[in-house]
Amino acid sequence: MVLNIKRFGWLIARLKRMSVTEVLYRVRMACLTEAQSRGLFIAEPDDASGKSCPVLEVDLDLPDAGTYLRNADRILTGNFNIFALRDCHLAFPPNWNKDPLTGTSAPLVFGKKLNYRDESNVGNIKYLWEPNRHLELVTLAQAYMLSGDKKYAHACKEMLNSWFEQCPYLYGPNWTSSLELAVRLINWSFTWHFLGGEDSFLFAGSDGKAFRERWLKSIYKHCHFINGYYSRYSSANNHLLGEYMGLFVAATVWPCWKESSNWQEKAKAGLEAEALKQNFTDGCNREQGIWYHHEVADMLLLCALVGRTNGVDFSKDYWDRLESMIEFIGAMANAEMSVPMIGDSDDAVMVRFVPDEEFSVYQSLLATGAVLFKRVDFAQKAGFFDDKSRWLLGQDGESDFAELLAVPQNDCTGFRREFPDGGYYVLGKDFETDREVKVIIDAGPLGYTSIAAHGHADALAMVLSLGGEEILIDPGTYAYHTERKWRDYFKGTSAHNTVRIDRQDQSVSGGNFLWTKHAKAWCESFEVSAEQDSFRGSHDGYTRFADPVIHSRSVKFEKESGIIEVCDEFDCEQKHEIEMFWHVSESCSVEISGKSVFINTPKACLEMSMPDADMEPVVVQGSEDFSLGWISRRFDFKVPSPTIVWAGKIEGKSQFLTVLKYTFK
Repeated sequence: MVLNIKRFGWLIARLKRMSVTEVLYRVRMACLTEAQSRGLFIAEPDDASGKSCPVLEVDLDLPDAGTYLRNADRILTGNFNIFALRDCHLAFPPNWNKDPLTGTSAPLVFGKKLNYRDESNVGNIKYLWEPNRHLELVTLAQAYMLSGDKKYAHACKEMLNSWFEQCPYLYGPNWTSSLELAVRLINWSFTWHFLGGEDSFLFAGSDGKAFRERWLKSIYKHCHFINGYYSRYSSANNHLLGEYMGLFVAATVWPCWKESSNWQEKAKAGLEAEALKQNFTDGCNREQGIWYHHEVADMLLLCALVGRTNGVDFSKDYWDRLESMIEFIGAMANAEMSVPMIGDSDDAVMVRFVPDEEFSVYQSLLATGAVLFKRVDFAQKAGFFDDKSRWLLGQDGESDFAELLAVPQNDCTGFRREFPDGGYYVLGKDFETDREVKVIIDAGPLGYTSIAAHGHADALAMVLSLGGEEILIDPGTYAYHTERKWRDYFKGTSAHNTVRIDRQDQSVSGGNFLWTKHAKAWCESFEVSAEQDSFRGSHDGYTRFADPVIHSRSVKFEKESGIIEVCDEFDCEQKHEIEMFWHVSESCSVEISGKSVFINTPKACLEMSMPDADMEPVVVQGSEDFSLGWISRRFDFKVPSPTIVWAGKIEGKSQFLTVLKYTFK
């Protein structure tokens, strides 16, 4: 009964974030689901006609095979890496409908009627879905291409046949989310390509022909499903772009049915529209999550390259927006290519071109973008041409990158420091050096659409790195569908370097991916000069209180003295409790001495103090009792990290100064 009440409460909150048009759309989708569960309006593919088209056509200088073969061999033993589970033994092929984390087997009921949010029914759906995206198929196919060993190709066939058997059309957890089908399709397209395309030996003979036909029928059913169930209205975030991605790539690579051209045109038009709609003109993705920013940029990139290979050109506006998105990544990354973990992250990649734990998705996008847009600054920031870029752009791309990298650094203008649409502002000096000082301030929207699903309550939060070492950090995401306590913490205000008032988040959460009241933040001034950088902004998240509070923050960086001053101001009339949080990287040591806090790294020392405040600093690390002092650098994996807290009371208009003074060692 408790679960039903919670479910009912969530439904009411969710409905309140929908327009009448959206409610009617969802009623129509419910009717379609009911009809399909009765056998109506389902996919009935004709025999595929014609041949497939290439995913890419590049003159590839094959990368070193070692990493690919080791990972392919691990997969053949049935060991998978799935979020926090490393070398998890699932068998080969795995049970595709079983959650590897909890051991729960999801029922093979009609997929669109399955409540995948119910952990008692399906386990942890993220863990169940992840292997079903078939990233491992690409690794096996790459291993075959690099080594010529047919055992890897036969393994692909075995995995696919087992999936077709265990996951019948429209039934079970793998026929619930259009995005999951779309990601599976793009991995199938590259798997098909690396196995040799139409000329693959797997398609030879009567058995091979039957396998090809079986695979193509499933591809058709995937396309038909996606085209019937798009993520619309308040759900039209990266999911919708991903759905268009899968449909566009599949319809382009396999133009084998009468619907294919229509699917391709519809998906391309959707990609063109959503690329501009979901990403600001300054290059920021509107979901306000930097990992999702990378995912969306990768979706746009892969579609553009597959389209270009097959004579389907995207508009200049589309390419320009992609370039701006990659430039934003360069601006956010510090001198060691660390990018702050702002907003949600689920560690997803569209295609795992490089099965290496140390692979950087951000560095790779910069390297690929350098070649595509002839950007010297992208190349110098990336530093080297990675394997993913090599798979996508081939030898010609690598040569072009080398030419860009050879341009003298003093001819490079550097990255923008102001992103007014997304609300990010960069203060600092000596960028891209071992004495770099980099402060990033978040004064942007909570997130995208009425539910802001992947945004965090982090208005006016800031991060700091010194010499490429992270000092003050954003702790990340950790959890999604399960462990509500930790989901609420990591997306809440206390998990960010900002101020919480009366122990309430700046925005009001209505569920794991639902905010019912959105704090609005804005920048009032931002100035940079050789001597000083400064920022001032405010947010209205606490004006919902009976006694409304406006929180304003000013940050001033005096470059010569190495001092950063953070002034927090509160405009209210009555008494309130305040907590100022400063989250520190787990690699740092933290020590309190008097009223000062000293943070040490191998390169630098940072002293923090509140000289005029009657508040004592406290350091919390790894607290389970009240969820504080943690960092999550991978989905579903967290470790203790120091969090500095100054707590006190205010009454009426108040202001507090925090002084940060750094020295390099």
